[in-house]
Amino acid sequence: MKKQVYLQKSVLHGNQAWAEQNRKLFQKHSVLTVNLISSPGAGKTTLLERTIKDLKKYLRVGVIEGDVATTLDAEKIAAQGVKTVQINTHGACHLDAKMISKIVENIQLSELDLLVIENVGNLVCPAEFDLGENLRVALLSTAEGEDKVLKYPSVFERADVVILNKIDLLPYVAFNLKRFAQEIKKVNPNIPIFQLSAMNGEGMVQWITWLLNECEKQKQKTESD
Repeated sequence: MKKQVYLQKSVLHGNQAWAEQNRKLFQKHSVLTVNLISSPGAGKTTLLERTIKDLKKYLRVGVIEGDVATTLDAEKIAAQGVKTVQINTHGACHLDAKMISKIVENIQLSELDLLVIENVGNLVCPAEFDLGENLRVALLSTAEGEDKVLKYPSVFERADVVILNKIDLLPYVAFNLKRFAQEIKKVNPNIPIFQLSAMNGEGMVQWITWLLNECEKQKQKTESD
């Protein structure tokens, strides 16, 4: 048991060093970096497609796509006309900071305002690994049930914002909005929560406005430093 605990600490310590290196690089180029985390099927890629469509007239956007296999999601995002690079983990359940460090060599950060990292679909492993991001977004869909907050608290505890997707399905699924909000506030009292439908666009304005404001804050921070 001691050996396992030591190994975990060693892995996370090494990851943190890479994460800090990434963070300094992103800040140097005034790039706001977002780590998007959800379970499979929650709608990360659909949300990302819609977000890019609404944002690209204001910001220069780049995307790192993380998947166990295939380039299907990366192809969808690239079709939006933004710089997209793929990371296939070949079985690993998350991205880590070293993977990001290697892949950003293929990205001209000076040409971006916003970099979104779509993590591997998982609510457990990605919560443990800092990638050097500025913001961590936890995405949940109404089809999954509000109990996911209790079952997987770490990802919501460490998030900077929570998005509830697929609110267009609320009339057809057993999802308790009040309980969801209560459970989120228990684990992360002051976190912003956006309720939206990436499919039909409901609630997207509030999310886009918030993201634009965060990009401006990042730019001002870099200039002041």
